[in-house]
Amino acid sequence: MHIAVLMLALMTMATPAWAEATKPLKLVVLGDSLSAGLGLPAQDAFPTKLQKALQTKGIAVDMTNAGVSGDTSSGGRDRLDWSVPDGTDGVIVELGANDALRGIDPALTRTALTDIVQRLKARRIPVMLCGMVAPPNYGADYAARFNSIYPDLAKKFDVPLYPFFLEGVAADAKLNQADGIHPTAAGVDIIVGNIMPTVEAFLGTITEHRR
Repeated sequence: MHIAVLMLALMTMATPAWAEATKPLKLVVLGDSLSAGLGLPAQDAFPTKLQKALQTKGIAVDMTNAGVSGDTSSGGRDRLDWSVPDGTDGVIVELGANDALRGIDPALTRTALTDIVQRLKARRIPVMLCGMVAPPNYGADYAARFNSIYPDLAKKFDVPLYPFFLEGVAADAKLNQADGIHPTAAGVDIIVGNIMPTVEAFLGTITEHRR
């Protein structure tokens, strides 16, 4: 094996220093059908595959799938307290796709996501946002108002952002189920691979603050 390839493989497999000798981090993925795993076996849902990918790198997590199919951002906010129990170390928020699909006023989505972040911060629970992009059928003005929500909130509240949850998967027929919206198991694998660096950095920050 070429030395550069070998070094890259070793770096990929290496466990982050912060992940060693720590108890598992309790994480909640607060989301909709994209994280709930609609149309997939439970083991192929995003939270489960993310947990396995982290464990492969030596990062112990106790992952809760709090994805509810059909949920809007307002729906996620309404069930926030029981979806995120006390003792949770971090929350990955994946909401907004249904808001965009239904053409909900972006102001309402912004308010709901703001409330979620503020309430979690008040409970001293770190938050990571997963961004969403509006479909083109509602026009450029709607898209501009909707798409700006996530970077605006990430900047305002100083929380990490993964810009587009479906990056590399959206609109690819081979990676989506028959509805053209929900990822296949292979699509979930791509999402997990793409989002891993952001999640690792998020977990590293949580662990540093726990010490």
